[in-house]
Order: sequence, then C-alpha cells, then structure tokens
Amino acid sequence: MGARMTLPSDVDVAIIGAGAAGLAAARTLEGSSLSVLILEARDRIGGRSHTAILRNDIVFDVGCEWLHSADKNAFVPIARDLGFAINDTLPRWREQSLNLGFAPDDREDFLKAMDEFETRVEAASDLPEDSPASRWLEPGNRWNARIDSISTYINGCELDQVSVYDADAYEDTGINWRVRRGYGALIAAYGAPCPVAFDTKVTLIDHSGSRMKITTSRGTLTAGKVIVTTPTSLIANEAIRFHPALPDKVAAAAGLPLGLANKVMLALSEPETLPVDGHLYGANRVGTGSYHLRPMGQPCISGFFGGSFARTFDDKGDGALSAQAIDELVALLGSEYRNKLTPIGESRWAQDAFALGSYSRALPGHADGRAVLAAPVDGRLFFAGEATSPNFFSTAHGAQESGVRAAGEVMDD
Repeated sequence: MGARMTLPSDVDVAIIGAGAAGLAAARTLEGSSLSVLILEARDRIGGRSHTAILRNDIVFDVGCEWLHSADKNAFVPIARDLGFAINDTLPRWREQSLNLGFAPDDREDFLKAMDEFETRVEAASDLPEDSPASRWLEPGNRWNARIDSISTYINGCELDQVSVYDADAYEDTGINWRVRRGYGALIAAYGAPCPVAFDTKVTLIDHSGSRMKITTSRGTLTAGKVIVTTPTSLIANEAIRFHPALPDKVAAAAGLPLGLANKVMLALSEPETLPVDGHLYGANRVGTGSYHLRPMGQPCISGFFGGSFARTFDDKGDGALSAQAIDELVALLGSEYRNKLTPIGESRWAQDAFALGSYSRALPGHADGRAVLAAPVDGRLFFAGEATSPNFFSTAHGAQESGVRAAGEVMDD
C-alpha cells in the first residue's frame, strides 16, 4: 500500500492514473525541469497490473501477465535493467495437452478453421466499411463456438462486438514471454521512483482558465498541463468530467469499451501428474475456460475466462468462477482432481470501481476512436493509456508506449 502524501496546491504536470501509462509518462518527464505528480485513486500503483504472491509462493498476476510481442515490448529491457528474470517459454494456447476432449485430428481441423477465419477478417479490413468480426465466421462451421470463445480471451468479448478494422490493426509478433516474479511486480518496480498521491480520486478537470483546476476526493489543485491515463470506462461514464465538456472524447471512449477477462488460480496437489506449461481448453462452446497447467513449473493451474460468460460469474460473487473452473477441469481430468484443486486467487475486474473491465476493444464502426481519444486538447490536456495505442492496445506495453508519447507531447508544447 502506498504512503499518503500531502497534496500540493499546484504542479506543472498532473498525471491522472498510476497504471503503466501514467508511470511511463512520469518516468519520461524525470529529466525535465517540470514538477510532476501522479494522482491515483487506489492505494497502490500499477492500475490493471497487480501481482499477488499466494500460498507456496505461487505468483499470480491478477491483471496483465504476458509480455506480448516481447521482441518489441519496452518492458523486456526494463525487466533486464531492474533484474527481473524473464521466462521465455512460449505459450501453448493453440494446443490441447494430453489430447483431452480434443483429438489430434479435431485439433488440426480447428486450427485450420481458425486460420481461415483470421484470413477472412484480414481481407475484410480492406473493405470500405467496417463490420463485426462475427460476420466472417463460416456459416455452420463446427468450430465457430470455440473461435468465438477465443475472442473472449483476446478481446474480452464475443466477435459480434469486435471491429474488423481494429482486429487487423492489432500487432502481434507471436513472441510472448513472462516475468518470473510477476508482470505486476515489474511494473510496480518500474514506477517506484514516481511521485504519487494515493487514495486521490479525480472527479473534475476544469480546463477553462489559464491554469487547469483538478477536483479530487482530497481537495483541489492546479496544473499547467494534465495527462489523463484512466480507462475508457471512466471517461465514457463521466466518472471523470471535463469543463468545458469534451463530447468527442466521451464518445470515443464509449466506442472503445473495456471487455472483461478474469482469471482464477487453483493450487494443485500432486502436480507431477500434469505437464509443465501445458494447456487445455474447456468445452467446445462460447463460454468456457482456457487453462494453463503448472505455469512456469508452479504447483497450480490458472484458468482464464472472458466475455459475457466471465461477466455472469463476476456478478455471482467471490468463488463462483473458481467453482466453475474446477467443474470444467474435473470433466477433463477426472473426478479425482476435485480433491486435488483448491481455489487460492481470482480476479473480478468488472467489480473494480477504477477499471470496470479489463482492456479495450473497438466496437464495429469505432476503430478510429483510438486516434480521437489520443489527440491533445489545446496543447495542455493530453491522453494516454492502452486504448490510445494504435497497434498495441489492450496491452501493458501499449500503455507504456502511450505514456512515453504523451510525455513527449507535454515537452514539445
């Protein structure tokens, strides 16, 4: 938990939010002569990144976990500089370990259907009008439900809510690594030098005067420039308001809503019975888990759920998703596993008042909203965060890059 600091009356640059974007902006401004302060509603830094150390020293990244596009990810050199070990074992998301419920011939047929779907989406991105990705599923294909379920892991929602323009814009090099001590722990270490006012909820940014006035739960301060890095959900629902109003920003944020992806962590007794870094899908339906067996050799299974299915269990309360995960795993691995699996952690990002979801996707027809949201206002109000990244949205490194970009804009103006 962060120490509570006295809120100053004025700063040169106020940064709203201490996630990867806000921390990157502050770190980038360290060499300038500007006074900088991050205003953070939580009592910790990291935003939608957070590492919990569970029983038996199991590392659980409650939020972001994978160094996506690691060969282009700025957090890879940051990790090395800070002495964080990187695990470069690639994920086996396209596999079904032990062939459970997914015979080799079926797996090859599924991968062929998945690749052909992605080819159609790529082609659709060249059409003059945007469309929902679901339009490009092959009618009647027996793998459509599983393809749609995979969208819930990637986008946090089903394919009917995904813009093909946006899907095609996302850059994935296929190199995905992990941080042995946790991605959230790495981001917290990266941000440790930053000046942060914790438990400081921003409700209004008044940019009508010569100095901007920021109303918070702990009082008011003024700033010459402001960088807003909060999730799109808080801009769209006007939990943070602007005066004068910024309807284009609110509309852009509304077109880039946060999907939902939640995780569970299950301790595993007798772990030697399962392969290290194995992978299992649950049932062939929309609404099922993606399971990582013994991640990085740990004695556990992590489960990943997304979209409306994850939201249903999020609404049911603590423990509901873990119970669902155990039921699915028992169906795959056998009844003896019911006594081998113990819930020890789970995420519920829709219930987090300062997130209300996991990561952004563009609704069909709204892919251009990322550039609209990222654009500065009057050379003194700037926007960053994963949703403003043109190609690495939904990722921590996309957020980090956007924070560096916004800090550069501050210094250029």
